[in-house]
Amino acid sequence: MHQDILLNMENPLQLEKLYRNNKPAFRVAFNALYPQLKGDPLAEGWYQRLNYSQDDLLWGTRNERLFVVIASLVAVLLAKLPDIFSLDKEFFYTRNAGFIVFPLLIAYFGWKNDLQQKTGLWLAGLILFAIGFINFLPQGRPDDTLNLSCIHLPILLWFFLGFTFGGGKLTGEPNWLGFLRYNGELVVMTALLLLSGMLMTGITIGLFKLIGLNIEQFYFNYIVISGLAAVPIVGTFLTQTNPQLVGRVSPVIAKIFSPLVLVMLVIYLIAIVYSGKDPYNDREFLLIFNALLLGVLAIIFFSVAETKAAKSQIERWVLFLLCAVTIVVNGIALSAILFRISTWGLTPNRAAVLGANVLILLHLLLVTAQFFKVLTRKADLSEVGKTIARYLPIYCLWAFVVTFLFPLLFGFK
Repeated sequence: MHQDILLNMENPLQLEKLYRNNKPAFRVAFNALYPQLKGDPLAEGWYQRLNYSQDDLLWGTRNERLFVVIASLVAVLLAKLPDIFSLDKEFFYTRNAGFIVFPLLIAYFGWKNDLQQKTGLWLAGLILFAIGFINFLPQGRPDDTLNLSCIHLPILLWFFLGFTFGGGKLTGEPNWLGFLRYNGELVVMTALLLLSGMLMTGITIGLFKLIGLNIEQFYFNYIVISGLAAVPIVGTFLTQTNPQLVGRVSPVIAKIFSPLVLVMLVIYLIAIVYSGKDPYNDREFLLIFNALLLGVLAIIFFSVAETKAAKSQIERWVLFLLCAVTIVVNGIALSAILFRISTWGLTPNRAAVLGANVLILLHLLLVTAQFFKVLTRKADLSEVGKTIARYLPIYCLWAFVVTFLFPLLFGFK
């Protein structure tokens, strides 16, 4: 986006097209370039246009509001299917939780980005195939491949959402970094909505208790579940129509938590040595260790995605060290998995975790190398973002393998 803006500074019509194609990304990129463009009348006009602040929230167009209302109602209906048709709730939610929200968000961005009909049909076909596949997988003992498919299928749907977010383009530079930024903003907005919902729930139940009515079961079965289904859709709508809502909060969160996580991670690694715990013989500890790895990786990605302009050298060092320490964590987890495979053999779970850890390690090495170039002033910080973004389809490919091929390769065990 930065390069496109610079190349079209003499072409107002093309700038307008770039802006309308992706308003949040254009605003971020232009503000980052503005110090270079000061004094240019066109740049001054764009700067005032993009940074005009207003007190009122924007509620989108009538069609957008209608779309969000209908999508929210559909999400609520899908979430209540087990009650409507007396389905087994464990069977339904473990296999279909991702289909309650992701297809609706995909439809939202497909509509917003005017996705080509052919591309939309392909996506719809893939989603329908995934629904049929996951629901017809046999239930056996053990259920390792089934559980792995249920875990990795939402990752695949998440990739479809990112593909649609970027306009459904297979060529050019897909907006994966913008998609990661959207994810961070959605997490913040969702947390705010859920906190508000929890407060309302407590007040409502408390008020009804005062008059002798216990509505807990009804409230949780209908209001809470409906709210949980609709929150991602409403949160997406708010972040897209009002990017200023969390646009200033997310970078602050990234700036605060990156050094805190770095310190926590170093202390945790030291504590492991003194505690006597190790992931080599303790399966549960290994699972927690890998969950920690994924959480730190998400924070790194979020911090880089929220880096909208040149940051201080201290912030760059923090992210570089965080990547380096995470490589150590990944190395420990990877060696533990290899030890367990060599000792007790290969299972679907071990194969899935091994593949994921290898991919994460390679990604971290590439990102850390780019950060080193940034610190030595051999590369721009934007290159780190590109390195993160370009690797994401590889995770999608692995999720596809685990979801659809592992049950076949391991005989549905």
